[in-house]
Amino acid sequence: MKFSILIANYNNGKFFKSCYDSIIAQSHDQWEAIILDDASTDDSLDIIHKIIGDDPRFKIFENPKNSGVGITKSKLIELSTGDICGFVDPDDAITPDALRSGIEIFKKNKNTVLTFSKYIRCDENLHPIDIPKNPMQVPNNDLCFFNCPVHIVHFVCFRKDIYEQTEKINTEMKIAEDQDLYLKMYEKGNVKFIDDALYFYRTHSGGISQNDNRPKSREYFAQVIFNAMKRRKLKTINGKSVPSVYANSKEIYDLLDYQNSILYRIKKKLRILGQQLFK
Repeated sequence: MKFSILIANYNNGKFFKSCYDSIIAQSHDQWEAIILDDASTDDSLDIIHKIIGDDPRFKIFENPKNSGVGITKSKLIELSTGDICGFVDPDDAITPDALRSGIEIFKKNKNTVLTFSKYIRCDENLHPIDIPKNPMQVPNNDLCFFNCPVHIVHFVCFRKDIYEQTEKINTEMKIAEDQDLYLKMYEKGNVKFIDDALYFYRTHSGGISQNDNRPKSREYFAQVIFNAMKRRKLKTINGKSVPSVYANSKEIYDLLDYQNSILYRIKKKLRILGQQLFK
């Protein structure tokens, strides 16, 4: 199986060397790296070209104008030629077995459409801080699953042929485009958690979903959830009506508040256990 590593870059060339080193160190050798620069205003492209040199496994493209993350990531998938795709931000990195871990699961189980793992939260210099506990296996085949609270995170891999059967990434998204992708893939088959930390997530002031962008991220995520509710033709959730049109994020998150209860969490764990035992 060929793996397409998808990299959307905007002014992150200064961090790319760590990303590059982690890619060429992969134990799975059937891969390509597609880089799409979203009209960076710094010297990112020069830096990236110098690092890559003439390695034919890396392919670099440019948006003619700054188009945003939704359009850029959608184009990256279109440009890919692999069986499996996975996004790696240019300021992050992956462990040597990141690609192989996902590939092995896809080879064994045709019903698995997406895999995800634990990740290592790092400082600006990519020095590990901790391994967050939120990534974990989620129940499959649940119309009311919206990854809220978030459990599906880095490192996400998905089947390209199944992605082609979805409505694809919403190109209008400026943030939470990844959640939009995850929920659409979730609706097409099983998702599988890999209980290993495969991704180094760099925290720094320029991160799109970090710091000042967090309120915007919650707003976009609420819209993603609402769109999923409509796509799944849900009229009610836990006895409450799903609004006919999107009004505000609070209305959406209030619908899912019951999923934070202890009873619900216990039932969810039991359902996951049952699915694992009788798969």
